[in-house]
Amino acid sequence: MITVRKLKKYYGSGEDLVRALDGVDLDVAQGEFVAIVGASGSGKTTLLNMMGGLDVPTEGEVIVDGVNLSGMREEQLAVFRRKKVGFIFQEYNLVPTLTVEENILFPLDLDGTAPDQGFFREVTELLGLCERMQAYPNMLSGGLKQRVAIARALMAKPAVILADEPTGNLDSKNGQNVAGLLKMTAQVYHRTLVMITHNQELAQLADRVVCMEDGRIRT
Repeated sequence: MITVRKLKKYYGSGEDLVRALDGVDLDVAQGEFVAIVGASGSGKTTLLNMMGGLDVPTEGEVIVDGVNLSGMREEQLAVFRRKKVGFIFQEYNLVPTLTVEENILFPLDLDGTAPDQGFFREVTELLGLCERMQAYPNMLSGGLKQRVAIARALMAKPAVILADEPTGNLDSKNGQNVAGLLKMTAQVYHRTLVMITHNQELAQLADRVVCMEDGRIRT
């Protein structure tokens, strides 16, 4: 599902050279839930961005669901992201002027795609959002906002879900609930899930934990 080979991402040059990624190899199987852990600056967010086509490598390649991202133009990467990847961020990234329903359907609107109404009802029921469809983000708790973000990430039926510290703004109880919901929805819909987290307890929910240090995967 995801293949990363000899991936490097360098910034600057000479004495100022920063090796954000320094030769990373990683395979994530279809339907697998992988947690990536590591200290700040270890390269885990850079790696996630590469998997999602949000950044391009200095060297190496990333293949996601049979699509090789190497050498793709920004317009091609944008189409890839819309169709293949569901993103979930720590800051939720909800549009404040849109309702819950509108936020969930927003990526489909951008792509000019009609929503699968049956799938929409199924996802919102699973995440307990049916009673909040007309609410705005400022009316929701952090946990509910993240549920909306999960639903939004699922609506385009992406092959891969990439979650960057999805529980970082939540208390421990809500963090556990959201991480559990992420795992459950990935299992129900057979999605590949890669999650970055600083929380070792949450990481143990994953099928596999990958540790990063100084731009490399620690073995």
